[in-house]
Amino acid sequence: MTEVSISNPFDPSWLKTPTNLFTLGPGDAIDVEILGAEVYRQPVVVGPDGKIYFYLLRGLDVWGLTLAETKALLERELAVFVKDSGQISISLQNVQSKRVWALGRLATPGLYSMSTPMTLLELLSRAGGIAAMSSTGSVESLADLRHSFIIRQGRLMPIDFYQLMHEGNISQNIYLQPDDFVYVPSSSAREVYVLGAVTRPSPVPCSDLMTLVAAISSVGGTVPGAYQSHVAIVRGSLSKPRIAVVNYRDILRGKATDILLEPRDIVYVPVSPWSFLDRYATYAVETFVRTVAANAGARTVDASAAPVSPSVPVN
Repeated sequence: MTEVSISNPFDPSWLKTPTNLFTLGPGDAIDVEILGAEVYRQPVVVGPDGKIYFYLLRGLDVWGLTLAETKALLERELAVFVKDSGQISISLQNVQSKRVWALGRLATPGLYSMSTPMTLLELLSRAGGIAAMSSTGSVESLADLRHSFIIRQGRLMPIDFYQLMHEGNISQNIYLQPDDFVYVPSSSAREVYVLGAVTRPSPVPCSDLMTLVAAISSVGGTVPGAYQSHVAIVRGSLSKPRIAVVNYRDILRGKATDILLEPRDIVYVPVSPWSFLDRYATYAVETFVRTVAANAGARTVDASAAPVSPSVPVN
């Protein structure tokens, strides 16, 4: 198999502390206090429309404003209604508009708010760290670091969790952005993901003798138009996967030997060939992480949610 890199290259700017200030959004809660002859204090929540309602004021649009900008807006608007309104103080109480997902084999998985810049290690720490067996304390006993991933704006980030957590490579400790999706899968999962131009794209339980033909057959086989002569098998770390392209049609015809699969392999059936292996690997890996993320997110909202097969390009 040939090792390739995914097509989203590492950007050094991800390691720089963000300099932009926190801005308000729907769901955020602030305390507004007027300090004058009499102290007036009121908790305020930013509504779904991005507006706040305080005192005698009409709805003020604060979506995207910093706390300082919101304070200045309130002072300006209050001056119209109240003479000598006094000094206004604003404090942030709760953040709902900017959050990141942290799911999988973590001590306390869930959604975490971001009021200040946060690195990947800081998020993992807030989530209680990587889950480990209490008897051995082994970090990798419950978590598969080589298949852990971050999705940002629909793209897989080229972050190596194994290097970060096991080897202490701080160059992988990027700053997170709102809506980033961090997932740490179980090390005990024995599945093969069969994706692309197949009848039912899904994970398949992997036995010790699971072959390519058996895996594809278990999801209903390929669909009409599938490019059977260029089926990809992706194996290893998601940041630097290894890939082999095999002729599935020849295997079916007995002209080539069937391939023995391993747990966590990704089988990807395209509808057209690619000239470069990294394109195969990128489509296969990104389809895999989107499928895993969709199912993990759905189970977080509803534990009884049916498995999701996201609609993704298969070419």
